[in-house]
Amino acid sequence: MHMLIATSGVLSPDPVVDFTRHLLGQNGRVTLMTVIEVPRAFLDDLHASEGRGTASGDEQEDAVAGYLSERGRKTVEPIRAALESAQIPSEIRFVEGADAAAAISETAGTLEADIVVLGATRSIFNREAWESVSARVMLESDRPVLVVPAPPRNDDRPWVLEEPDEEPEIDGL
Repeated sequence: MHMLIATSGVLSPDPVVDFTRHLLGQNGRVTLMTVIEVPRAFLDDLHASEGRGTASGDEQEDAVAGYLSERGRKTVEPIRAALESAQIPSEIRFVEGADAAAAISETAGTLEADIVVLGATRSIFNREAWESVSARVMLESDRPVLVVPAPPRNDDRPWVLEEPDEEPEIDGL
């Protein structure tokens, strides 16, 4: 089994490690990824403000690679460290892109991942959630998707999404 774990830095390491341990099997492998939008214009301005003029193609690509590496490592570190602690090796991949859902779905296809694991940063039972990265990957990817919920916020009933103001009306009752 090849598991692709996509994180933006808010995915809870403990449940990811637990699911990974149960699903991976003996010969499984893990790719840990994040998608980063690189502010190319900002990097060009920074280069110019340092008195170095306009960046050449190689200099610009070096700056982009450095930015991807720095931001990517910070983003994946909690999951990477938790996997390493659980003795689960992982390959790390940083993907440049403005559309995280499309980049995750494309990477899953390219890697022929058997499952995509990602986090839900908002309740999946509201309208806005269907515009989330998690929901888009579920709809757009041709791979099974496991969505790990965010940890509960000081609520000992994490399954309760909202407390209704009043009892809902049910037709026919």
